[in-house]
Amino acid sequence: MYTLESSSASIHECCGRVSQSVWGVYGVSGQVHAGLSQAVEGYQQANVVVLPNQLADDFHAFCRSNPAPLPLLYRSQSGETSCPPLAQHADIRTDISQYCVYEDGRLVKTVSSLQTYSDAERPGSWSDMVCFYLGCSFGFEGRLKEAGVPVRNVEQGRNVSMYRTAVPCVPAGAFSCPLVVTMRPVPAALLDAAVKVTHLNPLAHGAPVHIGDPALLGIQDLSRPDYGDAVELQPGDVTVFWACGVTAIEAILSSKPPLAFSHSPGCMFLTDIPDSPTSTITPPTEAKPHPELTPLCFQVSQNPLLYSLVSQGTAAKIRQLEVMIGEDPGERGIRALFVQDELLRSCLALSHSSSVAITTGFPTHYMHSPPDETDGPPGAIAMATMLLSLGKQVTMVTDRRALEMNRTIIDEAVRTGVLKDAIPLVTFEDGGPDAARHFLCHHGDPNKPRFDHLVAIERSGRAADGNYYNMRAVNIKHLVDPVDDLFIAAKHIPGIGTTGIGDGGNELGMGKVKEKVQSLMPKGGLIACEVPADHAVTAGVSNWGGYAVACGLYLLHTCPAHLRYLRKGLGLEPVTSTEQLQDWTTNLPSVEKEESFLSTLVRFGIRSGKTGHLAMEVDGLTFHPTHSDMITRLLEATRGGRGTF
Repeated sequence: MYTLESSSASIHECCGRVSQSVWGVYGVSGQVHAGLSQAVEGYQQANVVVLPNQLADDFHAFCRSNPAPLPLLYRSQSGETSCPPLAQHADIRTDISQYCVYEDGRLVKTVSSLQTYSDAERPGSWSDMVCFYLGCSFGFEGRLKEAGVPVRNVEQGRNVSMYRTAVPCVPAGAFSCPLVVTMRPVPAALLDAAVKVTHLNPLAHGAPVHIGDPALLGIQDLSRPDYGDAVELQPGDVTVFWACGVTAIEAILSSKPPLAFSHSPGCMFLTDIPDSPTSTITPPTEAKPHPELTPLCFQVSQNPLLYSLVSQGTAAKIRQLEVMIGEDPGERGIRALFVQDELLRSCLALSHSSSVAITTGFPTHYMHSPPDETDGPPGAIAMATMLLSLGKQVTMVTDRRALEMNRTIIDEAVRTGVLKDAIPLVTFEDGGPDAARHFLCHHGDPNKPRFDHLVAIERSGRAADGNYYNMRAVNIKHLVDPVDDLFIAAKHIPGIGTTGIGDGGNELGMGKVKEKVQSLMPKGGLIACEVPADHAVTAGVSNWGGYAVACGLYLLHTCPAHLRYLRKGLGLEPVTSTEQLQDWTTNLPSVEKEESFLSTLVRFGIRSGKTGHLAMEVDGLTFHPTHSDMITRLLEATRGGRGTF
């Protein structure tokens, strides 16, 4: 049970029936919430559910399984009308302005008092009922205003908008239902402030569970909330969604108890608890706020609009990886192309994905057979095996000329334990104007994409003149299939993101920084790739970028703030099992695995990019010590930060 750290004098004792008087003036919607917020600003509020005794344990388990929408403040004894940890002199039968009464899962009426159900002679009497008090997001609206974040529903004199989503809660016993969320529009520039403030109040639903396009939650029309009032967005606002305690009402409707009660949505129970992160009800095991645990907000997609959350500590670790891979031992000048947080944003986008297509292959040695180089495939396989470990579907896209060779190389990678499992290997060749759309989408339907992210690593990129050039400005177009068309088509298909990883500016995806390539890289005006990716990750060696993506994904999936956001605040703690963690750790890149895979490539006649040597080197840099040292440092930075932030 939660404990009370501090409280003020009873608001029930000092202010009387505040909620009833305010609701009596304003009614159930319209000006209601604005008036209530002003009357009780500074105090936490609670959702209330009252259930028959025989369902109490199931509902308690349901709350524990879904902590974001149902943060349990107090569970009463059977027949108990008070709640001493939350409020002195309270009587739950009368201290809410309006109650909902349910029979067999149907809302049959609303009443202003539950005293008539206290009659011991009446079937389903109060003595058989258990009350659950759940945290409420109204409690953090005052803190948002203090942080300079406008609360649009209060500004507009409206109740907050509440929506039933397509996201299922974790079932427990008799209870299962969809997640309900509240929506508050927040200016894009203030998203970090809104996230930080609400993160500090986990018993008022905590940080948002979704930021961006409502359709990603299954919400089709913001103007028609399932509960509350529609709230108008202002220019520059982003829709931000918090888990909502009205989820409990959906649970009542789906479980169909013979008799149940709840607060009417928006009509909250007022506690005596000050609305302050330092003076609240706190689970005994909950740690005090730590700056490195505070979530940061990053946009990862424009179409559909999607932001993601990651803790400050984890973001710092991934930024450390980004700096490491930007080292330039080959002195190509790659630092000139660097854009901060491209690695972080790419990892976040991949973390939200479910099906990823990876492509690599740079036939720079056009005079040899095979013409490919050792940079690219190792990084591609490192990303693939981590994505597989995280439960993603992975497909590899290659050139027709290299299909059989790469199929054998993938089989060997699986056999030697470098790649977790076998993955499909496919080709894309020019088949007309709709070929790319049909490749990317089921039946060519843009609403049914096969993939939600494309990654190109050290893949020949199309230049402005339509040709493909190596760093010596030799045209190798005759050896390259038009995989670029997939990245171009993806720009027009909602829900498909793209990442390009390169070390020279002539790789697929580097079109995002083509102006820098053209002006700052040798022969950049000719060789610069014209085709952009959403995220352009630059590295001293492209393989290092692939290793860093794998490490970044590992860090994100050991970051509680990010996992909570991915899972919409649903699921029991701890979120990561020992078995999962061991599997993810095993599937990180390692010196042993990368050395083994490089030796496989050399056996197949694949050469170092810069020198053309058929040797244990990549881009003219020997595996020991250059690449082995980089892998070791990336692992030390990753494993050193695991599970901390």
